[in-house]
Amino acid sequence: MAVEPNLADETKSRPRMSTRNRVLFFVVGWLIVLMPFLFWWNTWFGRGLSDKQLMEYLHDTQHPRHIQHALVQLGERMSKHNTSASRWYPDMVHLANYPVEEVRNTDAWAMGQDTNGAGFHDALLKMLSDSSPTVQGNAALSLVRFGDATGRPQILVLLQSATLTAPVAGKVGDIGSVGTAIRQHGLVGRLEADGKTIDIRSPINGRVRASRVSMGQNVAAGAELATIDPDEEQVWEALRALYLVGQPDDLAAVKRYEQPDPEISNRVQQQARETEQAIRSRAGGSNNQM
Repeated sequence: MAVEPNLADETKSRPRMSTRNRVLFFVVGWLIVLMPFLFWWNTWFGRGLSDKQLMEYLHDTQHPRHIQHALVQLGERMSKHNTSASRWYPDMVHLANYPVEEVRNTDAWAMGQDTNGAGFHDALLKMLSDSSPTVQGNAALSLVRFGDATGRPQILVLLQSATLTAPVAGKVGDIGSVGTAIRQHGLVGRLEADGKTIDIRSPINGRVRASRVSMGQNVAAGAELATIDPDEEQVWEALRALYLVGQPDDLAAVKRYEQPDPEISNRVQQQARETEQAIRSRAGGSNNQM
């Protein structure tokens, strides 16, 4: 007759996790939860900074994102008319020439938050010639706050799609599908040429509007690969600026965003209609005065 195992004896015979292993298991589990939070906490520009931290971050040349964080915080202070930000205005003017594009881009936005900032207007005018179209656009938008329409051509560029072309002849190794959201400098596709892989990146935030090629296709230098539409926020800000400084020559670019399109939000379409009306109203007033 078979003898059933004693449950108590079986339980005693099972190996138990040591205290050391339990502690390690707990620590690893805690880190899995904590690390994403720490990453978010250290990269979230909305986290408030003390004056001491602002000073440290604004001059942290080893970490450009720290400089961006400080600029965002200064911009928020300035938008609330907090005069404590003015002590860093000379630093902000100096950062208009910083080698990292993202820092210059944030700086151009921040300087637009106080139209009385010493040196801001001149710095923004110089940024209209920046090597980055995105920095040019942000500088132009900020200049509108100063009542300066000098950057109107750069604002119009913000409404235009970006066409990506092949820098050399080669074979398409990969290409983004239509509708894919792309960040500025994000990877759109790859080109294989002479045993090398060339990354094709987007110059703007946006979405793949059209893909002109397919994987494995051979293309010539200069061939169109894809079209990237600008993202909604960029378009909306440009339309708001043209509401104030747009001219009749800009209407074609504005009316594009009035057309029914599932990729164009109601908010953007409404802003485009209001912008067109404001431009026509100004033009009519000018004609009446002539």
